[in-house]
Amino acid sequence: MAMARETPFSAVARKMLDNWLQTDPEQPTSPEIVYRDIVDMLSIKMRLTVFSVEGNDPKRWFMKAIRHSGFTSRILNINKIFSDAYIGDFKDQSYMEEAVIPRLQQVVSSQQPSMELVKTRLFGVNVGYDRILLPQRNIDRPKWIISSSHAQFLLSPPRRLEQMDVADEAIIQLLVEGATAKEIAAALSISHRTVEHRLERMKERFGARNTVHLVAMLIATHIERGHSVAPP
Repeated sequence: MAMARETPFSAVARKMLDNWLQTDPEQPTSPEIVYRDIVDMLSIKMRLTVFSVEGNDPKRWFMKAIRHSGFTSRILNINKIFSDAYIGDFKDQSYMEEAVIPRLQQVVSSQQPSMELVKTRLFGVNVGYDRILLPQRNIDRPKWIISSSHAQFLLSPPRRLEQMDVADEAIIQLLVEGATAKEIAAALSISHRTVEHRLERMKERFGARNTVHLVAMLIATHIERGHSVAPP
């Protein structure tokens, strides 16, 4: 039996945007009017949240999950972290102040949607996700913002950063490009056993459980060094 294909996030965002455009600023609607027919379109890696905008202090705005993500990870329990709460009560305030609050304030001020790939850190873990924000269309100030996101990655950096020599860096680069240990050995003119020995040594130094985990951790380190946050 063929598995049902996941709805791409772009289709979800486009449908919500269409619904949003059909609302009348002179007769402000509830957020359900915008999201009610897309809830069943959300895949396991997508979340849907509504922020209630009351007052000028965004830390007093309330976030309520309409649809939790089914995406689970041993690194972070996303659904537990993003339980219904005021923004100011969220446990990682640096994340809110860098990746969430500035953009919420922007869409409230402009009353225009925002869609972007967000790359930031959450409880020390590098995270990336697509996000669309839709503020209530209102001739006055929006009373709510719909946020839908699609998880791209959760990457935990190594427990400690280690310096790698040129050979180790070359091995990792080839691994990232999809080369096998035998192909790496041939490319670097070293033995297959040497490649495996170096990989085992790196896994031990970085605290990685396996080679895939090692590569993920090293990619996370690279992201951390070139760390970028969505612009406010």
